[in-house]
Amino acid sequence: MARDLCGFVGRLLLALLFLAGAAQKARDPAPVMALLDGAGWPEGLVWPALAFNAAAGLMLIAGLWLTPLALTLAAYCAVTSWFHFQPDDPWQISIFVKNWAITGGLLCLAANGGGRWRLGPR
Repeated sequence: MARDLCGFVGRLLLALLFLAGAAQKARDPAPVMALLDGAGWPEGLVWPALAFNAAAGLMLIAGLWLTPLALTLAAYCAVTSWFHFQPDDPWQISIFVKNWAITGGLLCLAANGGGRWRLGPR
């Protein structure tokens, strides 16, 4: 029971992060567009990132395809962390480090599953 509760609450907390990211991108896409542009990437990638964040958050809550989802999200967090590697800006460095911590949590989710409280196959 405790393992299932921890798995579910952990998935919910991770989901909130991705859902909040989708909401932020929808409400004010300019900061993300600036990060993309600064890295030489097309600003329009903000829209597929928004859709991916929203879908991933909902899938985490439902517990659908957890291992491949968690691995994909871990890769996403690892890649997007580099947009925040700005050594002269402590705030951006803290986001960089947090992305790597989230990557670690997602790898743990991929390795250990998310408990029995989910819609997807166990």
